[in-house]
Amino acid sequence: MSDVALGVLDLVPIPSGSTAADALRNSIDLAQQAERFGYARYWFAEHHLNPGVAGTSPAVVLALTASATSTIRLGSGAVQLGHRTALSTVEEFGLLDALHPGRFDLGLGRSGGRPSGQPAAPLPTATPVVDGRTPNGLLIPPRFSFEHLLGSPRIALQRRLLLLPGAQSQDYAEQIDDILALLAGTYRSPEGVEAHVVPGEGADVELWILGSSGGQSAEVAGARGLRFAANYHVSPATVLEAVEGYRSFFQPSEFLDKPHVSVSADVVVAEDEATARELATGYGPWVRSIRTAEGAIKFPAPQEARAHTWTEADRALVQDRLDTQFVGSPGQVADQLEQLQEATGADELLITTITHDHTDRVRSYELLAKQWRRRGHSFQSS
Repeated sequence: MSDVALGVLDLVPIPSGSTAADALRNSIDLAQQAERFGYARYWFAEHHLNPGVAGTSPAVVLALTASATSTIRLGSGAVQLGHRTALSTVEEFGLLDALHPGRFDLGLGRSGGRPSGQPAAPLPTATPVVDGRTPNGLLIPPRFSFEHLLGSPRIALQRRLLLLPGAQSQDYAEQIDDILALLAGTYRSPEGVEAHVVPGEGADVELWILGSSGGQSAEVAGARGLRFAANYHVSPATVLEAVEGYRSFFQPSEFLDKPHVSVSADVVVAEDEATARELATGYGPWVRSIRTAEGAIKFPAPQEARAHTWTEADRALVQDRLDTQFVGSPGQVADQLEQLQEATGADELLITTITHDHTDRVRSYELLAKQWRRRGHSFQSS
């Protein structure tokens, strides 16, 4: 197995019985602990209209976290470009870089814009999947359909509230090109007018494109020679399509001479498997709340989660996520992460962990870090 760095993806979850302020304080504390444990990166996700998630503005949380840490790289996983402009994005991260130079990753995603749907059929992959398994045993579950989410009134409301009346999202590829030009100081309007962002132009930020499939995001990242992050934790069925699609489109650039991939995974680690599974009990109801388009609920305590009455429809909504969550002892979870890395060829892994109690979440990251280091893996990206 090639060496692989570990990073953290934080959704800023709000546990039941807690407030958004509690969640933000916990996330900043967790970033400090992750820095101490040796993790390479700490990224914040962007989500809106979710009662159980406080991560509505990555840039704001990043500014607070940068002041509380000193060495760990911080980033967005990802800025939802569908309701933003290239200028506002470069200005925000330019301000961050001005105060904390060289520490930020600008992760960019397509979410929040015009619904794109998913390919009608899975894209072919070079890695064979037989009976839902790759040759090394990684589970690739059946494809999950997000069509019911695209027609959700709540999703439509979110788009209406995030966009100004009458506004239309810019084409994603054009928006990425505008961001690259504004950062480089080479932007020209179609009429030939220059634009220079201060602060922002020349900012020392590392660009990443986040994607779930081998479609537009993978193509944009590969064709422009940018780093790419695929999410096994959200869309495990399409992770191979995403990373292979990116590599097929890749062209060397001033940023990279070869493809660079990060893959995310949902994990819960404890001293033993039984304890880890108890801590992960709330994951199923929490995922269900997202996939029904109700919005993420506050993360339930184990006893609250056990009170949920499951229907067959509920189980169908969450089964792929439950089956691909890595839950167990440090050795068990490290084995599964190595399997994920081998199957995808990832250069980095991005770990996301949600438990009801903050101390359990911190302990999960600590146990995994010790096990990862014990196996001789570096925490720094090559």
